[in-house]
Amino acid sequence: MMPMKRSLGAKTILYPHPVFVVGTYDREGRPNAMVAAWGGICSSQPPCVAISLQKPRHTYKNLMEQKAFTISIPPEEYMAEADFFGIASGKDVDKFAATGLTPVKSEVVNAPYVGEFPFVLECRVIHTIEIGVHTQFIGEILDVKADERVLGADGKPDIREIRPFIYDAPAAGYVGIGAFLGRAYSAGSKFMSR
Repeated sequence: MMPMKRSLGAKTILYPHPVFVVGTYDREGRPNAMVAAWGGICSSQPPCVAISLQKPRHTYKNLMEQKAFTISIPPEEYMAEADFFGIASGKDVDKFAATGLTPVKSEVVNAPYVGEFPFVLECRVIHTIEIGVHTQFIGEILDVKADERVLGADGKPDIREIRPFIYDAPAAGYVGIGAFLGRAYSAGSKFMSR
């Protein structure tokens, strides 16, 4: 018997929510980082990622002025630092100095990334879309950088080495990524002959 589903109403619940650390510079060239959970890949060609921010955020102004950002993916051991990036405002505090993390200037766009985080996207803003209380920034991914230590033998990033974590909105908490379950574009092939 199929279980009954209970209506939870219209809410911003989706699994998983990423933990993106968005890096920008302000007008004076000061580095800032914030956490965005409303985001994801939105185009294959050109490769693009979207993030949604509210206008009062310090990063919003930086994005509007600089038209560039990075996304650094924090590993599990930096959960507290990433959380701090989400609860403190760059208007009030130098988040890099407070956490002891290193802002590294992107070689491709005018934005910093977090040097200690093993995986980075470097993006230029190509579109903005007003959606309710948020503005969605669509960034063309101009480069992807990964620490050598998180690359597999095939030269591709290994999620088990990156050790990203996700945001659980209803629980207001963070959850690690689980075990490898199976190969994509293969596991479902058993249903192809039906």
